[in-house]
Amino acid sequence: MTRKDLAVSYFMEGYACSQAVLMAFKDYIDLDEETILKISLPFGGGVGRLRLTCGAFSSICMIVGLMFAKNEISENNKVLTYQKVQELSKRFEEKMGTINCKELLEKASLNVEIGGKPEHRNQEYYKKRPCAKIVYQAVEVLEEYLESIK
Repeated sequence: MTRKDLAVSYFMEGYACSQAVLMAFKDYIDLDEETILKISLPFGGGVGRLRLTCGAFSSICMIVGLMFAKNEISENNKVLTYQKVQELSKRFEEKMGTINCKELLEKASLNVEIGGKPEHRNQEYYKKRPCAKIVYQAVEVLEEYLESIK
């Protein structure tokens, strides 16, 4: 199974988009599964279902921090980390059109609810939502980026 398929599988099992992407890269990062699931959950639904930055993209940012940021307070550390995030944002936007959850859902002609309780996951939910595709594309963007900087 590819990393992209693994992320989609996690999403289809009921994990948030943010959890699915971070879990797909668990071999790259030094976090146990319990921590991954806890730390990434609040980013689902465009950060707590506020429909802001896409949770799948937020996990890309978490992975960048875990892989590349130094454990130091310095302007250079911030600059280098932010540059990676900005590059990945550009790549994600080229594929998906935006990094904004609300806009991604509206592009799929969904009525976007902000806040509130997440919808029940069933076949109808998965049919109408673009999130599995977005999770797939997020992993692809990060994999292509990592390959390009080798």
